[in-house]
Amino acid sequence: MKVLVTGGAGFIGSHVSDELIAAGHEVTVLDNLSSGRREQVPAAAHFVEEDIRSGAAAKLVREGGFGAVVHQAAQIDVRRSVAEPRYDAEVNLLGMLNLLEAATTGGVGRFLFASSGGACYGEQEVFPASERHPTRPVSPYGVSKASGELYLGYFAAEKKLSYCALRYANVYGPRQDPLGEAGVVAIFSGRALGGAPCSIYGDGLQTRDYVYVGDVARANRLALESDYVGPLNIGTGRETDVVDLHRRIAEAAGSALPPIFGDARPGEQKRSCIDPSLARQVLGWEPQVPLEEGIARTVAYFRSQKAA
Repeated sequence: MKVLVTGGAGFIGSHVSDELIAAGHEVTVLDNLSSGRREQVPAAAHFVEEDIRSGAAAKLVREGGFGAVVHQAAQIDVRRSVAEPRYDAEVNLLGMLNLLEAATTGGVGRFLFASSGGACYGEQEVFPASERHPTRPVSPYGVSKASGELYLGYFAAEKKLSYCALRYANVYGPRQDPLGEAGVVAIFSGRALGGAPCSIYGDGLQTRDYVYVGDVARANRLALESDYVGPLNIGTGRETDVVDLHRRIAEAAGSALPPIFGDARPGEQKRSCIDPSLARQVLGWEPQVPLEEGIARTVAYFRSQKAA
């Protein structure tokens, strides 16, 4: 199948592109390189440098003859969404609508959306949360992801566009930005390997569900090849608090430096953990890389980057 991967030069998108190419799909990557890196685009992919909000991006979707769009491009920083909610909406909603309108006029058959299992649900009532859990986001980022799913429901009902919204847990692994504001595993790995202390905001007991990027890429491939329509949780169903996460990463990196604690950040949830049972049922997907192994792979990747 001919597939367009938006954000395919980024952390998750580049892994998804690798996975789809390995499965025999013809991949075009669309990325404005605002955070993605050109060298992460697979050599076998066709690359187009463009913003998802642009007319050129819409024309590509409309005229490119794609069977599917795998939409990974996004503004992903929760804290930036709190500080700049308008910018978050411009990228995550208007950018997505630009692609959706083009997809329906261009004959695209399937649309995959990188949604958020943590940010959409907000402060959970039950742990782990299934797809039936109410969506009550506590950040503009979460609002934009939940709204994106509502738009997908509209386009499915009125325009007959098949879609799947993959509600990611906290994705981590090689190629994540260790200098950014999002991606605590990468940030901690980079600082621990550099001999610098890690910062923990709040008491460090806030929990997240950490899922390895290779497992996420495989979920996208399976969803692309499926006809399931609706949201799917892509996580592990296991909670890990930040203090424990720091300990694991420090051990893998050989760092004995204690973390530095600071004030809690606005818009940050206390607990987040999602139930992947439905993805197992409809896709045959389940996470294969346990946290300990995933951290070891991630730290090894960043160690190799420092040595290069």
